[in-house]
Amino acid sequence: METGYSKWRKLDNAALAFPLVTGKDDTRVFRFYCELREAVDEEILQKALEETMEKYPLFQAVLRKGLFWFYLEHRDIRPVVKKEKKPPCSRLYIPDKKSLLFEVSYHENRINFEVYHALTDGTGAMYFLEELVQNYLILAHPEAKLPRIEPVEEITPGDQEEDSFSQYYSADLPRNKEKKPAAVKLKGEKVVHEEMHILEAELPVKELHAKARARGVSITVYLTAVLLCAIHEEIPKNKQKRPIGLMIPVNLRNYFPSQSMTNFFGWIEISFAFQEDTTFEDVLTDVKEQFKRELTPEKIAMHMNGYVRIEKHFLVRMVPLEIKRYFLMAGANLGSRCITAVYSNIGILKFPEEYRNYIERFGIFASTDSFQLCSCSYEGKMVLGFTSKLPDDSIQRNFLQILKKEEIPCREKKNDFPGCKEQYKKEDKKVFQLFTFLCIAAAVLCGMINYLTAETLNWFWFAGAGCLCTWLIVTVAYRKRRNLLKNEMWQLLLVTAIAVLWDIFTGWRGWSVDFVFPIGALTVLCSVPLIAKVQRLEREEYLFYFIQAAMAGCVPILLVWTGLVKFTYPSVICGGISFLVLAALFIFDLKDTIREFRKKLRM
Repeated sequence: METGYSKWRKLDNAALAFPLVTGKDDTRVFRFYCELREAVDEEILQKALEETMEKYPLFQAVLRKGLFWFYLEHRDIRPVVKKEKKPPCSRLYIPDKKSLLFEVSYHENRINFEVYHALTDGTGAMYFLEELVQNYLILAHPEAKLPRIEPVEEITPGDQEEDSFSQYYSADLPRNKEKKPAAVKLKGEKVVHEEMHILEAELPVKELHAKARARGVSITVYLTAVLLCAIHEEIPKNKQKRPIGLMIPVNLRNYFPSQSMTNFFGWIEISFAFQEDTTFEDVLTDVKEQFKRELTPEKIAMHMNGYVRIEKHFLVRMVPLEIKRYFLMAGANLGSRCITAVYSNIGILKFPEEYRNYIERFGIFASTDSFQLCSCSYEGKMVLGFTSKLPDDSIQRNFLQILKKEEIPCREKKNDFPGCKEQYKKEDKKVFQLFTFLCIAAAVLCGMINYLTAETLNWFWFAGAGCLCTWLIVTVAYRKRRNLLKNEMWQLLLVTAIAVLWDIFTGWRGWSVDFVFPIGALTVLCSVPLIAKVQRLEREEYLFYFIQAAMAGCVPILLVWTGLVKFTYPSVICGGISFLVLAALFIFDLKDTIREFRKKLRM
């Protein structure tokens, strides 16, 4: 069925580095949830999710890796509602694993929407969750005849998946040459992701707004100043000369007309250097001036163009991703030198009055590698979501204490995340560690036996090399275990390289290029369609590996032509079959073949 959405699309500028810095302890996942006044029905929630996906099918995508950039590709994977069992904000993107980049779960009366940040930002997630909750309540209460939230204007598929960064990029704008001093970093041994501290608090928007208005500031400015003061109380005196820096994400849709559901956010950096006599009023005044200075259309456009300019630089585009990743990671680390923590205010969620009897509140929090605060509001209640990898919750307590001193009533919400109670086993890792130790032990044992029996180490080097080769082959198989086709290509490359080295160091006889490489390449080529059929892979999942295997299978012909191959039968057979496969792909399936090259080689 034609939906008007692209089969694949490039990552937007804000998401380019996310796959490179994602790991088991920094998942780049955030949770947006809705707490209802009634228990959630799994069957109805599943139907609501399926209706929501009809409106937002661009979320039905997996992250894939090209030669120069990552990209998103549509997949016919049915999203399934699950009962909450995993720790909040657990990994959604795992390299080589075919899975969607979001997950809908529930626990008692809470609907959770967790999403990988490379797929969308807080605004896109808010639209999705609003649609999901609306669909659920309409299905759950048909007698109430709840009204639908109608968009102000129709949003087309092209609007939803627009890369607004590229749309509004202008090479004519000046560069931002402002350099900010390095900020103080929050120290302490970080806890693992499963033990991430999550604290939520609920504030009345009316009192908070009144207090902020009396000081002549917005709620966001007010809470930013509170967070700066809360962090300051935990900074050792010998490091208080450095400023405390906060990253404040900014919704660029407020400055550039866009209906994109992909990432379209920038950020400003707010910093303050405390003195011994600094008061809360001093912090408020300075933060207000910084917001006023940074949140101008000219400054926002300058910052946005700076991000995109790097992506579009010719040298950056032409460098392969495996090399580029180190520069991007270094750039991300360099950019974070001015950041102590993050504060993200999503804003207000609005539903028609008829929904008030069914919805208790909304909340949001995000995974972090250090400390982050998120907030959102609904029906006069603001919910703060603190997440921290620090060993204690002193900053959170300081924050709430400051609010109490400011006479703003706040109520800490008791967390109930069943996944945090689970003890996750890491048996695969332990098995691999045991295997590594056994390989080392086997090599050492061979060395001991060789020396004790011959008082020299002659055949030990062969045994040690054998153990190393075995470890390398098994390691690659373990690392690439989630993608069997990619595993095969890596194994072909590795086994060929090992065979050539053994051939060279044992007195060149040519068996590595006469037999190992052509037979291995032909085996991989023939196995690709078989694996694709057994695993029921979609065409996009195996086509490029099929092309790669066919191209690798043509290399033995070149070796025959150069005279390196002495026994030519395996090489000629392998090369002939591989060439015919390539010819068939370009003759009978030209469109899909070229599209695969375009995706993988997009610079």
